[in-house]
Amino acid sequence: MSAPTDSTSLAPYRAASEHLGRVRLEMGRVIVGQQELIHRLLVGLVARGHILLEGLPGLAKTASVSALARATDCQFSRIQFTPDLLPGDITGTLIYDPLQGTYSTRQGPIFANLVLADEINRAPSKVQSALLEAMQERQVTIGDKTWPLPDPFLVLATQNPIEQEGTYPLPEAQMDRFMLKVVVGYPSAEEELIILDRMASTRPQLTIDSMVKPEEISAYQTLVNSIHVDPLARDYIVRLVISTREAAAGSGVAPELKRLVRIGASPRATINLTLAARACALIEGRNHVTPEDVKHIALDVLRHRILLTYEAEAEEVTAESIVRTLLSKVKVP
Repeated sequence: MSAPTDSTSLAPYRAASEHLGRVRLEMGRVIVGQQELIHRLLVGLVARGHILLEGLPGLAKTASVSALARATDCQFSRIQFTPDLLPGDITGTLIYDPLQGTYSTRQGPIFANLVLADEINRAPSKVQSALLEAMQERQVTIGDKTWPLPDPFLVLATQNPIEQEGTYPLPEAQMDRFMLKVVVGYPSAEEELIILDRMASTRPQLTIDSMVKPEEISAYQTLVNSIHVDPLARDYIVRLVISTREAAAGSGVAPELKRLVRIGASPRATINLTLAARACALIEGRNHVTPEDVKHIALDVLRHRILLTYEAEAEEVTAESIVRTLLSKVKVP
């Protein structure tokens, strides 16, 4: 598979890659290791895709989102999800003025460029569902009026593993709205020593400078659409997504997975995998997608879109292991 042969200039793609590389380096001044996490945050940012971060407390999930906001000069808002949170606490509400006899709108914290939904699975489903319109339509309805959200707009949610006390599983419809689900792991021993040196202080001096502006991010999001996806790469994307459904039906490349997979990925996975692969290409300064881009990001796009059977859960089989099996079996062009 080859790159496009037309005279499209690579200059804007390389410039975007250089600027995003500066953002990554600036975030690295605060976030030790976690390079894959930082990369996925940039993918979601330029692909206009919301991201779900899962990991135990203390693994820099919240710090990474805050660092991204500062490095991109984006308006940042944090919502701490708790069992007593109400939908209006997120979207906003109408305030009645008894003297004037009128209502005014008080916008909620959802009105920001980067919204951190911290520990999203500690609130009931009705509160989590309040994000659905914002995530899908990028607008919020308060009373009888609809308000557009800022551009760019990105929801970055963190959740604790569902085995922890006081957590609720996210509704499937909401899970499908997240472009990526990133699982955050522990740092290495060497990285933890660096963390110790930087953070073992009552007042750690950690500053981040702005490397790009929100309007530049919006321009990169537009540039992503011009990145070429070769027919072979398109076919690979479709075959990967369909393989998850075939697994549920007991056919395709891995019929043995039928007893483990209940439902495969939806067409939204196909769209998001294409956009995420384009974003990977832009971050690398290319104007075309390679199969390696697709394979590199596929796990994060698909892991939360596969529903497992009770048998799989009883055997502690994870959706991640299912996706890895399919990636090893679906032929790369």
